[in-house]
Amino acid sequence: MAVYLIAGLAVGIESLGVPIPGETILVAAAILSSHHEVSVSPHGIAIAAVLGAVIGDTIGYTIGRRYGERLFGYLERRFPHHFSRDLVDYAEHVFQRWGMLAVFIGRFIALLRIFAGPLSGSLKMHYPRFLLANATGAICWAGGTTYLVYYVGKAAEEYLKNFSYVGLGLAVVIGLLGSTVLRRKMQRNVEIFAAERAAAAAAETDAERSAT
Repeated sequence: MAVYLIAGLAVGIESLGVPIPGETILVAAAILSSHHEVSVSPHGIAIAAVLGAVIGDTIGYTIGRRYGERLFGYLERRFPHHFSRDLVDYAEHVFQRWGMLAVFIGRFIALLRIFAGPLSGSLKMHYPRFLLANATGAICWAGGTTYLVYYVGKAAEEYLKNFSYVGLGLAVVIGLLGSTVLRRKMQRNVEIFAAERAAAAAAETDAERSAT
């Protein structure tokens, strides 16, 4: 029961908008469920993670809808390494442009995952639409991650026998590398977006000066 609770809480807190390693904790819980000597069910992990994701995002949505920009200003001061102004502006651009699709896809990208609820609320996205995208994204991400890691773990235990932990460790490393690549790509997108905005602002200023 404690494993389910920890997995659900970690995913929920991350979904709420707090930058903790919810995905890493979910993967660790799924690895535990793949070992027959541990009484942890992958179904329980998946359900707990999906519920945590949906509830956390919903709370984040409610807070974002009520407090909006004040919330992001606080997060920027409280977590400066995770919430820069450029990152918030880029995430807002993505969510304004793609709407429900951004909520769904954002579930699979760490930097957008923590923004999905609060930013959707701040942008006043219609709640039923948000809930639909949130729930389907949570099921695909949390459930998919749990069962993927579980079956990889079972295969490793079956075929690698005494070296199963090596195989599981390799699977985790590959997953973390994939997340790192996505995070760096997102950071590059943020930098490009910020540079383009700065260039546009400079061009507008120059145009105004020329007009006067």
